[in-house]
Amino acid sequence: MPPISEQKLPDAQACKQERALPRSELKIGNVFIGFPVVQAALSGYSDWAMRVIARRAGASYSLCEVMLDQFLVNLKDRKKTQHFLHNTPEEHPVAGQLMGAEPEQFALGAQKLVEAGFAVIDINFGCPVRKVLGRCRGGFHLSQPDVALEIVRRTRDIVPPHIPVSIKMRRGLDDSSESRDHFYKILDGAFDYSISAITVHGRTVQQRYQGPSRWEFLKEVKQHVGPERIILGSGDLFAAEDCLRMMQETGVDGVTVARGCIGNPWIFTQAQALFRGEPLPPPPSVFEQREVMLEHFRLAEQLYGPERAGVPMRKFGIKYSASHPQGLEVRNQFVRVKNFDEWRAVLDQWYSNDAPGVYPSRSLYEQEQECG
Repeated sequence: MPPISEQKLPDAQACKQERALPRSELKIGNVFIGFPVVQAALSGYSDWAMRVIARRAGASYSLCEVMLDQFLVNLKDRKKTQHFLHNTPEEHPVAGQLMGAEPEQFALGAQKLVEAGFAVIDINFGCPVRKVLGRCRGGFHLSQPDVALEIVRRTRDIVPPHIPVSIKMRRGLDDSSESRDHFYKILDGAFDYSISAITVHGRTVQQRYQGPSRWEFLKEVKQHVGPERIILGSGDLFAAEDCLRMMQETGVDGVTVARGCIGNPWIFTQAQALFRGEPLPPPPSVFEQREVMLEHFRLAEQLYGPERAGVPMRKFGIKYSASHPQGLEVRNQFVRVKNFDEWRAVLDQWYSNDAPGVYPSRSLYEQEQECG
């Protein structure tokens, strides 16, 4: 698929005609979300700093990077690990996402997320990473619906009734009829246990990140559960137009943007404009990018401390470079960044003269992987 800059974009009138979306505002249980384009859980990325930047750019809701139940149960209040549970009122509502193998320990991990103040507890039954599957976590649970539903039951029982519980799934372990049956057994059973929302990724666990996300399956799932149960869609959301198109084509109640928002928080602002029937906003200028990137690093320093912020921010710099008109050269500079002085030096070299930005190429995001 060509970069967004080479695609024919819808005009304002076309957008107005396509506004027949299933919901203009999203709720998960009793938690009001609002605009139904939200930031997904991104392993290694969706920390507090990234979530705040996304919130300021128009993301109405986000999920923290997935955490292991075992890690949470044994977590001590130490400076090196406190960033995992850090959340603030500015970014709320925010969900804590959890992954594990054993139902009892899973529930205890959920309790830790409740104590940390997360507004929603999200269960990960979708991660396709091999080492995760090898430890009977994430997407592995799609092969054992009875264990998966026991995790759901115990988690829902231990989480206070006023806090919603949601689930992230893929469309199955593979494309076999048995896998399909398992998917629907978990889906229906989870809603019977009062789960408030389920996010469905249109790929199988076996696919990992290869091949297209099957959006027609999302439509099938939404039609299966009916209008009262909340289904969010995931997979191949790399531009604002994708977000609206998924809702329009499938009828899902909202979408979770994963790889498409790494280093591109402007996707949420752009999606809001299209949703209102306005033309697609231009990509942020070089100066606009610079301001957001400086603020992102400042937030990372608050979270990790000045001496530790450089390494986690390096991967964001690489992704931010995709919006720069000389993205490849800028990317090569960010690869070597280790601290704020080096971050600032790249900005001084490449972001000191304003110019129009570019829409990121889809191929860049297709190379990235998230645990979801």
